[in-house]
Amino acid sequence: MAVYPHRYFIINKPYNIVSQFVSKEDVGLLGDIDFKFPEGIHAIGRLDSKSEGLLILTTNKRVTKLLFEGKTLHRRTYLVRVKNVVTPEGLEQLRTGVFIRIKGGVDYMTPPCEVHIIEEPKNLFSHQLELRDYVPHSWLQISLYEGKFHQVRKMVSAIRHPCKRLVRVSIEDLELGDIEPGRVKEMEEEEFFRLLKIKNWDK
Repeated sequence: MAVYPHRYFIINKPYNIVSQFVSKEDVGLLGDIDFKFPEGIHAIGRLDSKSEGLLILTTNKRVTKLLFEGKTLHRRTYLVRVKNVVTPEGLEQLRTGVFIRIKGGVDYMTPPCEVHIIEEPKNLFSHQLELRDYVPHSWLQISLYEGKFHQVRKMVSAIRHPCKRLVRVSIEDLELGDIEPGRVKEMEEEEFFRLLKIKNWDK
């Protein structure tokens, strides 16, 4: 039987699509994207349906363990639009840690992370929802090293600033760049592992 090399892709996951190819629910799927993915493809580090941005897909099943289940933590960066203007006190709360509710109904204190107020990003593509610029809001850049379920949304909600848009723009040095929503970019294996700062144990 022929052995085919693994393949690696990044996409700009659009709003209102789940990070799956199959679902029992009536939702937008990765398979709806106009691209012929190889057999055995799956998403790594999923984004919920309302979140956008950088999503990794690969046929290499070991990447999930190497990237998100090992002892070494990997940095993820998000651009987040929240309702109302975030105060310096709110920023400090996010930076030092806030309590969120996680799986099992447990209250969890988030570890310190990097948070900055930024100007409205100029390189983001239009959103399906109408977000009125005259409504008070803030844009945040948040970098953290873990990914509890809906963590970023829960963090900003904990300081009473509901999340209105969330875009993942990088994982380590692997960046979304100027890829348009719904577009796919295939990567060479060596570059893929180098940018994610993980070692390819298959080598």
